[in-house]
Amino acid sequence: MKFGVCYYPEQWPEARWAVDAQMMHDAGLQIVRIAEFAWAAMEPADGRYTWTWLDKAIQTLAEAGLQIILGTPTAAPPVWLTRAYPDVLRQDANGRGRSHGTRRHTCPNSPTYRRYSQRIVQMMVTRYGQDPCIIGWQVDNEFGGGKTGRCYCPHCAAAFRTWLQARYGRIEHLNEAWGTVFWSQTYANWAEINPPDTAIDKPNPSHVLDYYRFSSDSLGTYQQQQVDMIHAGAPGRFVTHNFMGLFRDLNQFDLAAALDFITWDNYPTGNPERWRRYLLPVGEAAGPVVDYAYDVGDPVITGMAHDLMRGLKQRPFWIMEQQCGHINWGHTNPGIRPRTTRLWCWHALAHGAEAILFFRWRATLFAQEQYHSGLLRHDGRPDVGWADLKTMQAERALLAQIAAASLAAEVAILWQYDDLWALQEQPHHHDYDYMRQLFVFYQALSSSGISVDIVSPMADLSRYKVVLAPTLHVTSSPVVAALQAYVRGGGHLLLGVRSGFKQASNVVTAVPLPGALSDLAGVTVTDWQSLPPPAGWVLQTEVPGLSGLATYWVEALQPHGARPLASYEHGASAFTEHGVANGRVYYLGLYPTPAQATAVCHYLLAGVGITPLVNLPPGLVARCRGPYTILLNFTDHPLTAHIHGRDTRVAARDIMVLDQASLEG
Repeated sequence: MKFGVCYYPEQWPEARWAVDAQMMHDAGLQIVRIAEFAWAAMEPADGRYTWTWLDKAIQTLAEAGLQIILGTPTAAPPVWLTRAYPDVLRQDANGRGRSHGTRRHTCPNSPTYRRYSQRIVQMMVTRYGQDPCIIGWQVDNEFGGGKTGRCYCPHCAAAFRTWLQARYGRIEHLNEAWGTVFWSQTYANWAEINPPDTAIDKPNPSHVLDYYRFSSDSLGTYQQQQVDMIHAGAPGRFVTHNFMGLFRDLNQFDLAAALDFITWDNYPTGNPERWRRYLLPVGEAAGPVVDYAYDVGDPVITGMAHDLMRGLKQRPFWIMEQQCGHINWGHTNPGIRPRTTRLWCWHALAHGAEAILFFRWRATLFAQEQYHSGLLRHDGRPDVGWADLKTMQAERALLAQIAAASLAAEVAILWQYDDLWALQEQPHHHDYDYMRQLFVFYQALSSSGISVDIVSPMADLSRYKVVLAPTLHVTSSPVVAALQAYVRGGGHLLLGVRSGFKQASNVVTAVPLPGALSDLAGVTVTDWQSLPPPAGWVLQTEVPGLSGLATYWVEALQPHGARPLASYEHGASAFTEHGVANGRVYYLGLYPTPAQATAVCHYLLAGVGITPLVNLPPGLVARCRGPYTILLNFTDHPLTAHIHGRDTRVAARDIMVLDQASLEG
């Protein structure tokens, strides 16, 4: 396990750099990320470069024994560029243009911005690509942050038409795919198509889904240009990007494909605020609120983000920005206490992190992040995260051993951005959210100590005994073929409500539901309903725990090869099992409560011989990595779990590591 920090030498007097560098080294930090927002300092005027300060900063850090990650500064262009070329500025769906004075306010499809971005990156690569002090590069910063994942400017309108031509070939094919015969939307030529901005009262959902795909692809090609330049000019150095966990607006699987490994920015006290409204069950199904400590966030939400980030490339990840004090962008921004930063670091390690960089080194004196903590306070004295960093120095050997161990999950949840975007546009029930449907299963597995990978349907599924696809809404031939191969190879697949409803272009399938998945599931959906509270269909089943009412969203199933495992009181099947070659396909025709999702997960796990680690008390997290079981207490009181044959007590906001080999010895 490596530790590092994000540092901004351009924001501090040069006389301070050597002091900071030595303090970093003495604290056990090994890596420093710099320069990702320093374009104006590198190029203060068009074509005039000032590298001396950056040369000196790199030299100073290296002389203290620190390795360097260099960030390309294209998330924050200098004012001379945006003033001279206003066409680089992005526009939102209302046609309002962004102004200078923040970051990510530019359009990835602006030819001018691409040209200048490539120029500054090439200049950096030419100067620093062979520098032995630099171990890797970060491309740009937090793609999509600040609601900038989609631009609606004229450059994007033109690029969208080109993208559509490449996708559909002929305008007639687009009209057919989008169903433009509806409401006289039929297009005669590509020039008639504009982005689906707010000038359209109710845009065609196929139009919207393709625009979301296009917008994500635009940042992908923008990123690829930088990746190619860095790989060509800085051989042997890694190239990565800092993602944002459960961020919804970009296809992070596609963006991750071009990178050597991924990193992400983890802010646990802010994560629930960002994502809770998309994740937690609604109404009576929500259940009791866990009594987490006020300064730790929600570990299940943060854990889901960790597991998605690991699943982007099905390999370990880094944390490029780890919260180490209070943040500045939430509603309350609570301070944190000693041991909280340590708890977060161990949590990341348990989910597959290999390195953690703290954000930031020192709290800034000016601008938008004045209230954001660092390892050092504004006056340069150590803050609360510093003490935790010192505490972890005594744990470095164990941290390294665990980081070297594999994390082999036997269960995967499928995540598909097409599904998320299609259901976001047409939820049909105001509380229906794609991520909420996944989270109820993720939470059920997490509470049993089951490690989960969150992966694309096109990932290597053969490594998993169980794959859950809670809402495989938009289907395509490659996805169906991948699932068929997985099941025939002996895998156990769970399909959930609304599966197979849409074709790839986001139009409804013309065959009985679940559409292209019908033969695999061995059922036909004869009826589906969105239910208002407190309405529900009574369940009858012998599956332990799968009881009560089916609410919220229900589907009546007619088996044609599948075996019913549960039914509704009126007779239709609600949960089925279908043998396919060497595997099994389960179809759950109801949107489950947390208790029902737990019952279904335990039933599936038992079928493949996976024993839940433990029934954890609320607030205690357990994860296995190699021979190690890591227990983490996110509450303000001690918690005890019976695990590996003994009762283990974990102190408040503390961790406990159990080594299976020593326990068996």
